[in-house]
Amino acid sequence: MTDTYPVITSPWGGFTRATTTLTDGEVLVHDTYLLHAETAPAPELMLTTADPDEAAALVERLGAFAADVPGWTRRATDAVVTHLSEETPAEVELDDAATDLALQTVEARPGGDLVLHLDDTCGEHLPHGYWPAVRFDASGAVAGVTVEA
Repeated sequence: MTDTYPVITSPWGGFTRATTTLTDGEVLVHDTYLLHAETAPAPELMLTTADPDEAAALVERLGAFAADVPGWTRRATDAVVTHLSEETPAEVELDDAATDLALQTVEARPGGDLVLHLDDTCGEHLPHGYWPAVRFDASGAVAGVTVEA
C-alpha cells in the first residue's frame, strides 16, 4: 500500500497516519497520527484525528504540553491518586505516585483535550494490566481520570 496521507510536521519530527498490517497483508489505517518510530521521543505523542488539517492544529496543542512536561505529568499523577483515594491523599502518597507512575503517551484530541496515559512502574497502584489516563480540557483543567485495561 502506498501512503497517500500527508506527513504532519512538528518540532519533534513528522507525524504519519497510524497503520496496522495484518498477517494476510491487509493494512488498516487508523484515525490517529503518530510520530515516526525512529524520531519519536518518550513519551509517545499521538494526534487523534483522521483529518490532516485538524492534526496540524493539534500539534500546537502538544506544544503547550511540551513547554512544561514535568508540570503536566505531576498534575496527572496527583489527579490519579486523588481519584483513587477515599480521603485527601497525604503528600507522601502524591510524591510516591509521581515517582511510580511514568508517562507513556500524550494524546491530543480535537477540541483541545490532552490525555496523558501513565504506566504503574511498580505495580503497587493498580492491578497488573491496568493503567491510568488523565484527560485535561482545553483550559488545562483535569476533566477526568480513567483506569484502562
